[in-house]
Amino acid sequence: MQDGSKKAILAAFLANAAIAVAKLVGFFLTGAASMLAEAVHSSADAGNQGLLFLGGARARKTATPEHPFGYGRERYFWSFVVALVLFTLGGLFALYEGIEKLRHPHEIESATVAFVILGLAIVVETVSFRTAIKESLHVKGKESWWQFIRRSKSPELPVVLLEDLGALLGLIFAVVGLGMAEITGSPRWDAVGSIAIGSLLVVIAIVLVIEMKGLLIGESASPAALSGIQQAMESTDRVHKVIHMRTQHIGPDELLVAAKLSFDPTLELPALAEAINDCEHRIRAAVPAARVIYIEPDIERAST
Repeated sequence: MQDGSKKAILAAFLANAAIAVAKLVGFFLTGAASMLAEAVHSSADAGNQGLLFLGGARARKTATPEHPFGYGRERYFWSFVVALVLFTLGGLFALYEGIEKLRHPHEIESATVAFVILGLAIVVETVSFRTAIKESLHVKGKESWWQFIRRSKSPELPVVLLEDLGALLGLIFAVVGLGMAEITGSPRWDAVGSIAIGSLLVVIAIVLVIEMKGLLIGESASPAALSGIQQAMESTDRVHKVIHMRTQHIGPDELLVAAKLSFDPTLELPALAEAINDCEHRIRAAVPAARVIYIEPDIERAST
């Protein structure tokens, strides 16, 4: 896990842990459904950051005979668990609480306290979100934010970005719900705020589930990495052509590369082995993430 990811996760964890306590206190003082939904949401987010740290730690385990390619995909698995926690403990709970309070409205007490807590939470979440954006800019390149979330092979930054965005929007929904409840005198607006928070978290969780599922199943290298690998192969002396190539991420920073190459047919075995080693060296120099490489010499056959 890169230092930027660790910094973003730590900032999000500290923010969510502090906010969760404040929101829980606010719920006990006010009885507001949106405050409870936000308290559970922040608690779930803090736990999720812990899961991301766990995934990063487990991914560093040394490869074993049972797992010869290492444990890099642990980061994908625990990010997938984060999405499930966000869906169940965050989204579904907020929806349940909102629907329950919509059916059985509860008068809000000490709304001023709730507004103060939510205001402070917005400030803290903004700082956390800003940190996630700043660290993501180092790796995002020229991609749009949506492309970065869809194509990133490192799961932590997209997860933290979406969680922080969801937290900020959820806080705004809570403020609007409480504000409307105070203006109209109807506590059902607070319940509507909780339902909006739950719906938002469910949508974010579904996006994360889809993205993490793809990484768990196995995704190929990015177009830029594929181009770099192919150019490195074709620039190798005595390589005539890349017949076909397959790549797969076995971790966010680890690529498996398998390829059939057409070599100079006059090569003797020692010279062929030297050419293959040279090809692997060029690939790793061009794309350092290509750590596991299998090259098979073959003869290009004319298509019929």
